[in-house]
Amino acid sequence: MKRPPLILISPSLELRGVEFNDLSVSLSLRYVQAVLAAGGLPLIAPATTDRAVLAESVRRTDGVLLTGGDDINPDLYGEKLPPAIRKTVSQTPDKGQRDATELILIAEIFRQRKPLLAICRGHQLLNVAFGGTLVADIQQQVPGALNHRCPDRAFELVHEAALQPGSLIAKISGKRSLGVNSTHHQAIARPAEPFVVTARSRDGLVEAMELRPDMAARMPFLLGVQFHPERLVQKGGCFLAIFRTFVAACKKTRLKQNEGL
Repeated sequence: MKRPPLILISPSLELRGVEFNDLSVSLSLRYVQAVLAAGGLPLIAPATTDRAVLAESVRRTDGVLLTGGDDINPDLYGEKLPPAIRKTVSQTPDKGQRDATELILIAEIFRQRKPLLAICRGHQLLNVAFGGTLVADIQQQVPGALNHRCPDRAFELVHEAALQPGSLIAKISGKRSLGVNSTHHQAIARPAEPFVVTARSRDGLVEAMELRPDMAARMPFLLGVQFHPERLVQKGGCFLAIFRTFVAACKKTRLKQNEGL
């Protein structure tokens, strides 16, 4: 039996874990279940800022999944936020360790050209890693915005996202408009130079992002989504297809690398 593609998944960090209240890794099982359902073998990324360790973790796996979680430090995208907005930004318990870890992971993903699926926070941090900016609080900074913060409806489709024709997300879904869940209070403001917006909600907020067509050949797979497809895979269709397409790209990348040995 051939081994399934190995998918490195970035975890969150908790201030008090179940064992001795230690700082601990935390990961929703929804990500694990989605990767398994798509035919991948999930592995949790080490919670470290040791670049050599993270580089080796990326090398030994076939693709990386960046997950959702706490807000990103606004200092990383150069925002001097008014106090009323800054206080809406969640304070992470790890003193920025997760931000630092995932920024190194992103650098290694691009250096080693591994497939990347970035969800919610991961989608936002990917943009920040390349010099893009974020809306720190949608409610206060985007007049007339939809309610994007609906955690009580995390398994429901709460609004539509218009898809860019010919984009990866459009090809995966086979749709021109995609119903999505919505559990975030931050979003991409200015997309970074390498990326193009491929889905927006009707209030203009970015729901999906990919590499520009002239740069897409540099990576075997890259998709960032603001919504949470791992919480919609039970609906099948395009949400499971997102993970299946990602895992298939990871498998193809591994086969190509093995041929090059």
